[in-house]
Amino acid sequence: MSQSVSLTFPDGSMRSYDAGATGRDVAESISKSLAKKAVAVAIDGTVRDLSDPVTEGKIEIITRNDGRALELIRHDAAHVMAEAVQELWPGTQVTIGPVIENGFYYDFAKNEPFTPDDLPVIEKKMREIIQRNAPFTKQIWSREKAKEVFASKGERYKVELVDAIPEGQDLKIYYQGDWFDLCRGPHMASTGQIGSAFKLMKVAGAYWRGDSNNPMLTRIYGTAFAEQADLDNYLHILAEAEKRDHRRLGREMDLFHFQEEGPGVVFWHGKGWRMFQTLVSYMRRRLQSDYQEVNAPQVLDKSLWETSGHWGWYRDNMFKVTVAGDETDDDRVFALKPMNCPGHIQIFKHGLKSYRELPIRLAEFGAVHRYEPSGALHGLMRVRGFTQDDAHIFCTDEQMAAECLKINDLILSVYEDFGFKEIVVKLSTRPDKRVGSDDLWDRAESVMMDVLKTIEAQSEGRIKTGILPGEGAFYGPKFEYTLKDAIGREWQCGTTQVDFNLPERFGAFYIDQHSEKTQPVMIHRAICGSMERFLGILIENFAGHMPLWVSPLQVVVATITSEADEYGNEVAEALREAGLDVETDFRNEKINYKIREHSVTKVPVIIVCGKKEAEERSVNIRRLGSQAQTAMSLDEAIASLSLEATPPDILRKREAKRTKAA
Repeated sequence: MSQSVSLTFPDGSMRSYDAGATGRDVAESISKSLAKKAVAVAIDGTVRDLSDPVTEGKIEIITRNDGRALELIRHDAAHVMAEAVQELWPGTQVTIGPVIENGFYYDFAKNEPFTPDDLPVIEKKMREIIQRNAPFTKQIWSREKAKEVFASKGERYKVELVDAIPEGQDLKIYYQGDWFDLCRGPHMASTGQIGSAFKLMKVAGAYWRGDSNNPMLTRIYGTAFAEQADLDNYLHILAEAEKRDHRRLGREMDLFHFQEEGPGVVFWHGKGWRMFQTLVSYMRRRLQSDYQEVNAPQVLDKSLWETSGHWGWYRDNMFKVTVAGDETDDDRVFALKPMNCPGHIQIFKHGLKSYRELPIRLAEFGAVHRYEPSGALHGLMRVRGFTQDDAHIFCTDEQMAAECLKINDLILSVYEDFGFKEIVVKLSTRPDKRVGSDDLWDRAESVMMDVLKTIEAQSEGRIKTGILPGEGAFYGPKFEYTLKDAIGREWQCGTTQVDFNLPERFGAFYIDQHSEKTQPVMIHRAICGSMERFLGILIENFAGHMPLWVSPLQVVVATITSEADEYGNEVAEALREAGLDVETDFRNEKINYKIREHSVTKVPVIIVCGKKEAEERSVNIRRLGSQAQTAMSLDEAIASLSLEATPPDILRKREAKRTKAA
């Protein structure tokens, strides 16, 4: 009597199949049309080839429009790319070709490296291979056979990969027609299921296995999607991202630069520093009523970092400081601070604290330094020296939930002031490598889970929430705030982290209502995170077209003729008295030339004055990105621009005062 396999379908129904039945057999038993659409199956969540025999469990038939099929499409496209390369350039060795975020790549060993001009040729050959619609078939080879076959083909990198596979693991060989490769799988049924929505993106150099002592290979990057519309949208976002690149806009707007003598640190120019300080001033105003702004030292003895745990957990990312020269016998080791928390604990500990004083909220726009590998540095987004809008709240256990909600309200309000409305809040729970007892972690996670539910309920669906298992800090769970920019990219910025560990390590305490020493809860909080990075995000989000209140230069007054220069100076001075940042342009150049030049540097408002405007005491306002000009009286222009240049938090205070007075 033959054995059978019992399968459970997504709708809860169950069916039995003969042992040895494949995923394709199961799909065909449901309908012929489903079998045609199927590209793979999932058993208990694990994706497998359609040709694999099914095993007992929950089965799902995966089609091309299933999100899980995207990785298969990209994986198969990588194999087809490798086949295309070897058809076009026989003797080229293929090495490793994984799926990565947004695409795939393959590394090749070729005497002459590939160039961007080769990509269209490879793409054309790939389309030919896909049209052949060759089936993907799998064979299991012995280690000896695999090494012998690849060695005979001159594929020495594949031989090395075979040697690296642990004993006891199957060596899977996937064929697509006559071409084959060593691969873990799974794959779709045939090359034709890849479709035509793919594109090769770029070539780059890559060392074999990432080791600079190994040979340099050529890496070809590509991307693929289930539908052409998805590919078109992705390419559009890439093009938009390139246009919005804050490094290019930083040069055009004369905001900042980087140079080799200061790797990973920012050289701020006048306009960029003005924008930076506008951001800091805004954040400082938002904190005034609730926080004490403090400043902790930049350099501290390593013993403090040993106590905090950072020396052991974070040492490779810290800059060590010692005394230079032979003039001193001080051999102590110091470190540039990578974060502000140990310094804030010292401030909290200075003097006896009562429960009546809690919560105590300490904020600092602290300059910190962290070592990042040179290859990871990326403009303002990834630097070695930056400013944190950091704060630490010392509170009782009973105050913890309320403080987390208060922080949440502040973070969401700040993001809304900058135009970010699509926010995701996720709770990161305990990692495997952590400090503190499970009881403390249980308590912290329980409180934060309740807070997360409250955030979701209060937002009435506007704020999405989620869980990130195992992604918490080593000392406590945390909320991560991710915002979406104008072209749909996500940026993780704000954090709220509950910490029972550092107060214990440093012996921090307050005197409770029973006159007992009690350890406070410490909440780490950041809103922008890195001020430099947040500014980079703003520049890219607005494509340099900054809101007037953030822009480093708000208005340029440009005259059409020298007869209007005196009036132009009067206009500029009146705008300055109203609080705007203004420059004048009275050069003997055509007005259209002036407008084009200032538009390149992203000046948001250009006021044009001629003889007529001087006689009428009016102005013409030209907005960045618009061909139209708006005529209005000077007084109207001053009132309108002054209102627009007022930060939103100040506008809210004014409105609140008016409402109260009414």
